[in-house]
Amino acid sequence: MAYSFFLDGVQFPIAPSSMETQINNNNKTITLINESEVNILKKPGLTDISFELLLPNSKYPFAVYPDGFQPATYYLEKLENLKLSKKPFQFIVSRMKPNGDLLFDTNLKVSLEDYPIQEDAENGFDIVVSLNLKQYREYGTKVLELKKPKVAGSKSIAKTTKPRASNKTTPKTHKVVSRDTLWAICKKYYGKVTKTMTDELAAKNGIKNPDLIYPGQVIKL
Repeated sequence: MAYSFFLDGVQFPIAPSSMETQINNNNKTITLINESEVNILKKPGLTDISFELLLPNSKYPFAVYPDGFQPATYYLEKLENLKLSKKPFQFIVSRMKPNGDLLFDTNLKVSLEDYPIQEDAENGFDIVVSLNLKQYREYGTKVLELKKPKVAGSKSIAKTTKPRASNKTTPKTHKVVSRDTLWAICKKYYGKVTKTMTDELAAKNGIKNPDLIYPGQVIKL
């Protein structure tokens, strides 16, 4: 089975050999007055993902280098920037058969919680990083605008305002550059993105694997 592994649009040379995905539970068990228990079902919590990632300092034949060989420090710098930016990013793992058919993929917006770096003599010059990611969910707030009363003694009125609609027009095509993904293209032109949107964009352009696009490719929007 072949893997494609991306963090924030950057393809890493070697995908993790194993990955633990935990969908956290928010259900609550309570005891009734007759001392029997019931389970209150709630929406699932955020998903935690953890795995170990090999960052090679040698060019291996089983690794993938889409932009040419880069040492481990190149990817360590990418991880540091993800942590310091305090922004969520897209985590994508595509699992494919040897003939290129897609088995299934993981595509989540996540935050980088921590990434302990392991240096072991058994790994030679290579570095192993343990990544812990947490699913990120979008949320929003309303803006309250308080108006001063015109008449003394009257109450203040709270008014909610909606963000103004954008006048920006969406172009008809997009030319792919290095490190572009369909997710990033949707986010750039539509302001939001879902898996359905990336799948529809892939189907519209005859792209078999939504996670594999190439520099120079023209995407119809």
